[in-house]
Amino acid sequence: MKKSLALAAMFFFTGLVSAQATLPAAPGPKLISALQAPAAAPAQQEPATPDSSAQNLPPLTLVQAEQMAIHNNPRVTVAKLAALAQHEITVEARSAELPTATANATAVQAEEASRLSAGSLTASRLLQHVGGGANVSQLIYDFGHTHNLVLSRKLEEKAADSSALATTEEIVLATDQAFYDALTAQAELNVARQTVLSRQTTQAQVNQMTQNKLKSTLDLSFANVDLSQGQLLQLDAQNNTDAAMAALDAVLGLDHSVQYALVEDPAAPPPPPTAADPLIQTALQQRPDLQSLTWDTQSAQKFARAQWDQLLPTVSAAGTAGIIPVHPGTYYITNWWGAIGGNISIPIFNGFLYTSEAREAKYRAQAASENARDLRDRIVRDVRTSWLQANNSWQRMNVTAQLVQQANLAMNLASTRYKLGLSSIVELSQAQLQQTSAQIQDTSARYQYRLALSTLNYETGTAP
Repeated sequence: MKKSLALAAMFFFTGLVSAQATLPAAPGPKLISALQAPAAAPAQQEPATPDSSAQNLPPLTLVQAEQMAIHNNPRVTVAKLAALAQHEITVEARSAELPTATANATAVQAEEASRLSAGSLTASRLLQHVGGGANVSQLIYDFGHTHNLVLSRKLEEKAADSSALATTEEIVLATDQAFYDALTAQAELNVARQTVLSRQTTQAQVNQMTQNKLKSTLDLSFANVDLSQGQLLQLDAQNNTDAAMAALDAVLGLDHSVQYALVEDPAAPPPPPTAADPLIQTALQQRPDLQSLTWDTQSAQKFARAQWDQLLPTVSAAGTAGIIPVHPGTYYITNWWGAIGGNISIPIFNGFLYTSEAREAKYRAQAASENARDLRDRIVRDVRTSWLQANNSWQRMNVTAQLVQQANLAMNLASTRYKLGLSSIVELSQAQLQQTSAQIQDTSARYQYRLALSTLNYETGTAP
């Protein structure tokens, strides 16, 4: 009797071990860089396989994405066109310093030597004639009014150029963010698919052991719950991937959906800078948006000076000359005419218009100066914050790598204990959840650090 019980116990233990030996081992944190095409949620009894459609997609690196965004994004185009328009405004202002010449051709059929006309008294007689000539006028001196206007427009042109460069760098940063967000979403989708694959295998094995009366229905229920959670994770990851790619398409200036196989830079990212103060000094010198506000402030100051100059006299010269091939032929009419003269215009009173315009320009110049000072304060804050974020992301990247190693070790131990019947499926489920969470955190940390470096480069004005 005792020998029979011993043989039965040995066969039972052998069957239990052989049935559990097929449970999946802990999957490694395999991360992808190519976009996975949308896939439907797998059924509980069908193993999930990663989609291979990304192999047929055109590759896209970060540098290519940045160049495409600079070329196609409408915000960059608008900024460049605004800079070109500002250049033409400078030419318009400079035209006041150059001579003005006009040509005239006149033919008159009139009652000879008539002087009066209805409703007006003319200073010259109306004579039948045909003539042509030219008029020339030239500003001589206006105490710097026109010169300051030209300087103001030149400074505005420089501000527009700097603003266009700032817009370009903003689009580059937005492209980097969208690119790394898409990479993160794809990697998380791959983790979710591996999780579903692992939990499907676990569920199938537990289901088989339950049918063989080696495990209880409680174990099967936990396995089904874990599988459903993995499928929900995959659905969310797929949606996040599609949304991230849509955001990337928008930054690239595309009005339709285009799928790319995103290619990650294989080189390891450098460590963050050791100090923030040198970065702050670099940012204050190179940030194009700060340079734009500085040019705007100087332009407003020149314009305010020009408005005050309106109160001063203006000296100008004018000349006219021409010929009269057809005229009545009287003795007091010659075949040509010509005259030259000068004029001094002295403003006396115009209802305080010039004074109010000068004060308005002065106040706006002071406001522009305060805007530049406010931006400098924000740049100092943003550079320091970005530097802290980069250091934090660097440390998180190292910690999450260790976290993945520990989670994989815990998963292997929990799987072994469950195979030997030393623990319940609750412990295995907890280990699976921790492993999935660790893989997602590690993926996010690595791409967030690269994005933090891009943000720091933008804040310091050293973006490529």
